[in-house]
Amino acid sequence: MNINPSTVHPMRRAFRQIHRNRGLYALLLPAAALLLCFAYKPMYGVVIAFKDFSPALGITGSPWAGFKYFDKFFHSYQFSRTIKNTLIISVYSLVTFPIPIVLALMINQMRTNRFKRFFQTVTYMPHFISTVVMVGLLLILFSPGNGLVGNLYRLFGAEAPNVMGSAGLFSSVYVWSDVWQHAGWDSIIYIAALSTVDPSLYEAATVDGASRWQRIRYIDIPMLMPTAVTLLILRVGGLLGVGFEKVYLMQNNLNISSSEIISTYVYKIGLLSNQYSFSAAINLFNTVINFFLLILVNRIARKVSGSSLW
Repeated sequence: MNINPSTVHPMRRAFRQIHRNRGLYALLLPAAALLLCFAYKPMYGVVIAFKDFSPALGITGSPWAGFKYFDKFFHSYQFSRTIKNTLIISVYSLVTFPIPIVLALMINQMRTNRFKRFFQTVTYMPHFISTVVMVGLLLILFSPGNGLVGNLYRLFGAEAPNVMGSAGLFSSVYVWSDVWQHAGWDSIIYIAALSTVDPSLYEAATVDGASRWQRIRYIDIPMLMPTAVTLLILRVGGLLGVGFEKVYLMQNNLNISSSEIISTYVYKIGLLSNQYSFSAAINLFNTVINFFLLILVNRIARKVSGSSLW
């Protein structure tokens, strides 16, 4: 007797599929267990943002504080400064978002394979420099005393500026050094997308008299748009999540007015000042804002371009 699958209860049909593929699901169990233990279980600790947490009393024994620490952050003098600095660096970084796309288009147009491989290797290599080494290179490069910039200024009889100590230049140094380090690596995913283009499209365009720029405009760029939109959504979804390590290493007393961002402030409040509930409240606020930005940008992208994460 044949049973129409559409008449079977959805739950029963799902259990049948799981039973049929039980071997594959068994392979997923270790990864699922690790995800539960190290990603979802620690999320319970977020409740300390609503408590007067004491390590001696533990999470469950600490008294409830409600929104006390959120209110404390919103009314602190650091609120506007950290939000402003975080947004400046994040939005500045978004301006450089098209650079890996342009780099991928350039690489795709190279016809000499030897030069193409050499160029790709040169642009990828900075990505493997550690953050500590990268900041060390910046300190040496922009040192007004014995750095390259300082020596160039002295060569022309001028006094070198203290770039790493300038609050006004902090965001520019952070963003453009990040572009130099990661643009080549970020272009890989766009190069992979361009590799899927059917060569017959280029041949047909060439026969029709299309120039190189027209082939890029009408073939390459439309192929890259779904990938670019997805990566842009993810980037905007972490708008307030500026990386901690590099900012903290570049930070000093001279540029602190423009380099104090949410993540560095959370570190100082939580680990250095032992205000665990206060730092958890700030970080939770940051996460919630990023979550709503992700939903908003995903909805806008779906309406405008038809591409979205869900």
